[in-house]
Amino acid sequence: MKTFKLYILLTALTTGVLCFSQSVSKANNLYENRAYVEAAEIFSSLPKTVDNLEKLGDCYYFNSEFEKAYKAYKQVYDLKINTDLTEDFYFKYFQVLKGIKNYEKADEVSTRHLKDTINTPELKALLKRIVPYKYELNNLTKDVGGSSFGVGLRDDKIVFASTKNIENPNYKWNGKPYLDLYEGVVSKGDDITLDSIQPLSDEINSVKQHESNAIFTKDGETMYFSRNLKKRIDLDSTKIAVVSIFKAELIDGEWTNIEPVSFASETYSTMHPALNDDETRLYFSSDMPNTLGSFDIFYVDVFADNSFGTPINLGENINTIRREQFPFIAKDSTLYFSSNGKHGFGGLDLFASRAKNNEFLEALNLGETINSEKDDFAFVVVDSINTGYVSSNRSGLDNIYTFKRIENERTYFIEGLVTDKVTGEILPNTTVTLFDKDGNVVAEQRVGEDGRYKLPTQPSQNYSVEGFQPKYIPQVEFFDTNDKGNIEFNIELEIESYKDAEEIVTDDDEGNTFIELENIYFDFAKWDIKPQAARTLDVLVALLTKYPRMEIQLGAHTDSRASYEFNMDLSEKRARATLEYLVENGISRARLTSKGYGESKPIVPCGDNCTETEHSINRRCEFLILK
Repeated sequence: MKTFKLYILLTALTTGVLCFSQSVSKANNLYENRAYVEAAEIFSSLPKTVDNLEKLGDCYYFNSEFEKAYKAYKQVYDLKINTDLTEDFYFKYFQVLKGIKNYEKADEVSTRHLKDTINTPELKALLKRIVPYKYELNNLTKDVGGSSFGVGLRDDKIVFASTKNIENPNYKWNGKPYLDLYEGVVSKGDDITLDSIQPLSDEINSVKQHESNAIFTKDGETMYFSRNLKKRIDLDSTKIAVVSIFKAELIDGEWTNIEPVSFASETYSTMHPALNDDETRLYFSSDMPNTLGSFDIFYVDVFADNSFGTPINLGENINTIRREQFPFIAKDSTLYFSSNGKHGFGGLDLFASRAKNNEFLEALNLGETINSEKDDFAFVVVDSINTGYVSSNRSGLDNIYTFKRIENERTYFIEGLVTDKVTGEILPNTTVTLFDKDGNVVAEQRVGEDGRYKLPTQPSQNYSVEGFQPKYIPQVEFFDTNDKGNIEFNIELEIESYKDAEEIVTDDDEGNTFIELENIYFDFAKWDIKPQAARTLDVLVALLTKYPRMEIQLGAHTDSRASYEFNMDLSEKRARATLEYLVENGISRARLTSKGYGESKPIVPCGDNCTETEHSINRRCEFLILK
């Protein structure tokens, strides 16, 4: 009897272990194939190991269930508090914390573990001052059913993606129907509504494939849209569904010739197409090789024969090591896109950038009147006026919102610190001058003991700023207040002294700054410039030409072998002669002063007992830098 009971116990334990092992295996298999809803059900019942909890959190994270993801991730974080987790985990935990508006902890995780210092309260305050617009949103698709996002403009209709067709098979990732494309009419009365919603044809909406993000050429005869391929690829033992941009042509009222664009691939995704205003470039998001992050924004040229050029990455001003998607090019050439790699409020945030010299400038977060703690994406502005559409899952489901934007009162300015380029010391009393593009003075400030300056500017202007300190080389920096949006410019002015820049410039014990040149010799009782003196002065001409803000005093000294009055008169004539030589060689008279010292400041105070050598040392010209 005892043997039988032991057998029963061992059988139960073996069966339990086997079932447990099968559950872990099934959960991991579902996870690897991105069937996150089913995987989460199993992981939630498994022992709370670090691996199980992280995967459970991932299942919730990838479906934007941030409250549930937080509970799982926090346990992982607490269990491994004294050890390192992966950067990928820290980023997901950081995103989840923002997704539940725990910005203080999110900033701590980013600063401590991702080495990216963020201060969300400061970001909010800054953006309130600098964003071009404030946004008023209205949920357009709250009554449509399912999730809806991504607006394409087609005549008086919009085309969007939705899971509203409950007869569609469910997608294992989120347990919702596959996406189809629909068109509807937006009424613009007192209440904006979406009416007459109809699916696009079966040629566009396929079975067990997602279609989304449709855009149209102005003539309405060509459509680009995103569709996932049926074939999945293996990537690090995970089955990945590739998404490609497809092109369709409207012929006799039917969408035909539906095929992937030439730059699409079966091994990486291309998605979220967007055309510029003259339809010569197609922008898109892709994880093709050599991206900066998981998804970058690219463009291809569209040629007259409807062929495409080589994909061009938009670079680091737009793309990050994370995810940039959903580009849109407004009529005024502003690029709008979504990113979770730039500083924001959670999930995908909306950003804008303008191009200069064919390159997009650093992007601006559009602010918290349009960006939430969840995903905000697929921004579309209507003909560059102040209305448009945006998609967001802030309510728990993807919905399309109409927006009205109102100009924000902004004050632009430039600020910075002035320091010595060599020593790094702060330079009080430096004059900082702001010039417009034509060189006119806009504003000026003399910095105080802290060496800081702050000057007002205007948007969309080209400026230069100059730091000027007597006996220093002025530094000029050029910048523009483009409306991509920096309105606060921090330009550090590091200016170098003439003494540090030029070997022939030196200071004396009293702090005076001189230009050391060979002595200039004059004939006895004469003041005309001899050829040898001219060669020396030509060095001075070159120096003054090199530094157009330098001002000097030309000082002439005599020996003591004539009367005081005679020597004073002679030295003044020699100083003036030297000045005139410089003027004749192109140096502005306003930069020069001359002074005769006669015998009053001898280098060798030998009085009436000077040797010929001592007389020659006292008989000299000196070049004192005033500014």
